[in-house]
Amino acid sequence: MRREEIPGGEAPIVQGEEGDRFYVILNGLFAVSNFGTLPRRMLRPGDYFGEVALAMNVPRTANVRALTAATVASCDKDTFDELIRPLFADD
Repeated sequence: MRREEIPGGEAPIVQGEEGDRFYVILNGLFAVSNFGTLPRRMLRPGDYFGEVALAMNVPRTANVRALTAATVASCDKDTFDELIRPLFADD
């Protein structure tokens, strides 16, 4: 995983785009929303996002926007597939 700084107001996840990264919030606040709606959920340190598109191989299902300057740890799809996707299996 790599550490990334995300400025307040930036949206690392945009609904409808192809999923390419998974994120874990280290600090800062994010809002989850759909196009044309008010935020439906707040994400805080320790929360994660971006897994739905990668785990289900679908376009991004929501927008995720930083409400404050934030720091995240992220990984690409290959790393997600190798290390995290197996955790979603119902073995």
